[in-house]
Amino acid sequence: MPVLCGLPLAELTQALAPLPRFRAVQIFKWIARGVLSFDLMSDLPLSLREELKGRFTVCSSVVAERHIDNDGTVKLGIDLANSARIEAVLLADAGERRTACLSTQAGCPAGCVFCKTGSLGFMRNLNPAEIVEQFLFLREAAGGSIAGGSIANGSIANIVIMGMGEPLLNLAELRRALAVISDPQGMNFSKRRITLSTCGISEGIIDLADKGPNLCLALSLTTACEEKRKRLMPVTTTQPLARVKEALAYFQCKGGGRITLEAVLLGGINTTSEDAAALAEFARGLDTVVNLIPWNPVQGLVFEGKALKEPSAREVESFTRQLEELGLKVTRRYRKGRGVMGACGQLGQLSPT
Repeated sequence: MPVLCGLPLAELTQALAPLPRFRAVQIFKWIARGVLSFDLMSDLPLSLREELKGRFTVCSSVVAERHIDNDGTVKLGIDLANSARIEAVLLADAGERRTACLSTQAGCPAGCVFCKTGSLGFMRNLNPAEIVEQFLFLREAAGGSIAGGSIANGSIANIVIMGMGEPLLNLAELRRALAVISDPQGMNFSKRRITLSTCGISEGIIDLADKGPNLCLALSLTTACEEKRKRLMPVTTTQPLARVKEALAYFQCKGGGRITLEAVLLGGINTTSEDAAALAEFARGLDTVVNLIPWNPVQGLVFEGKALKEPSAREVESFTRQLEELGLKVTRRYRKGRGVMGACGQLGQLSPT
């Protein structure tokens, strides 16, 4: 049966025809509150609830596993309708504020050698319902209330589209999902608090600039040494850095804000002075901040025949200093969720039992 959870209000209204629009608004608001059963939609007549159960389903996926790290991170294993499993993560920020990390694909076609998800291969794109449902499940885990008439997003302060998959290879479906999440009549989550991370799909960046939504953008750069980047991130062989930079400049010209350049630091691989100089040259002319992410261990991942390793503290300090001396603004990613294999690059790895 058709799934209602991922439908923007206009599409939901069409799907529910010939019901009047106010009924669609009621159902849209219930879904936004996290009510995923027609039986609990108390302002709908009982006869209508029974009719709807015969025509539609509200939610298409189910939380199959929940892992909680000592640092407060929650990782959910979510089973999709076709038996594929994805993961979504609730990251604990300073204080009680949290970040929801959402996936856009089952597996990933990018094949980045330092990422567990990339080693799984690509299964399929997620549909809007499967993306929206992740947010609802994480919001519930964060204590978001579904009681009463108002919609509470709990303590979720931000959304990052940085889970499993390459978001810009599923932009059409992601765009519809975010329309639901940000709709003022529904969840009303501000687009200004949503960040999308891409490995550099230039056509997708331009599409995002032209058609929105107006999100924060992050580029998973890792290194700006072109040949090394192609070996570390196979998808980039068709995405030369010059073209990616042009797309980023276009994004900012169209009103996009500061871009985060993410660099996963791999011990002995991409922390050289050559990498620092290339990164600074790539950033020249763009409004950027560099976010350094020391690699989170994943068993079995190798690069050119050698097991990947974490960078040493001295390596990270030296690379940070080099970038700053080259005039770049640098931040470091605070590691969260490693105890449940929920940190950057670890999704798809079995959690400890």
